[in-house]
Amino acid sequence: MTPRSRRTTRLTGRAAAPSAWRENLESLAWAVALALIIRTFIMAPFKIPSGSMRPTLIEGDRILVNKFLYRLRPPRRGEIIVFRYPEDTKRPFIKRLAAFGGETLEIRDGRLLIDGRQVEEGFFAAIRYANQGVYGAEGEVVTVPKDSFFVLGDNSRSSHDSRFWGFVPKRLLIGRAMCIFWPVPRWRVLR
Repeated sequence: MTPRSRRTTRLTGRAAAPSAWRENLESLAWAVALALIIRTFIMAPFKIPSGSMRPTLIEGDRILVNKFLYRLRPPRRGEIIVFRYPEDTKRPFIKRLAAFGGETLEIRDGRLLIDGRQVEEGFFAAIRYANQGVYGAEGEVVTVPKDSFFVLGDNSRSSHDSRFWGFVPKRLLIGRAMCIFWPVPRWRVLR
């Protein structure tokens, strides 16, 4: 190798190092940007803080919430939804969607009635709800305001839900709980 070719190799090697650093930083920036876009608009993780959704979700479960689904279709009765708590919008809450705007709701003999008819579908057919709170008192029939939801926790006796504080405005909806991803032994799709 001639002295001139050694000098060229050294120069090329030095010039390549900043290029590799730049490529790595660009890749990292793209990865961070993509992760932020996914977390903000498509899918986000949440941790379950209380036992209000037992037995479906227990304290410490980590779930994935689909934030994009409700842009494609409206929420459905019985889905587990995440929303911003109406009394403190910085706090996310998770409950099961029971009733929509314009519907009447009553809890009678432990059963959920929508527009006077007992709900026999999905989870609602299997659970008995306690008559608690202002909106869930015995004989209380409530009408859900337009563009709002009435939500209930699966652990009826230990859930701070719409029976106590009222309705969830549609604008506070974050998304649908899709699956438990941690701890691994509890992994499953949520229904």
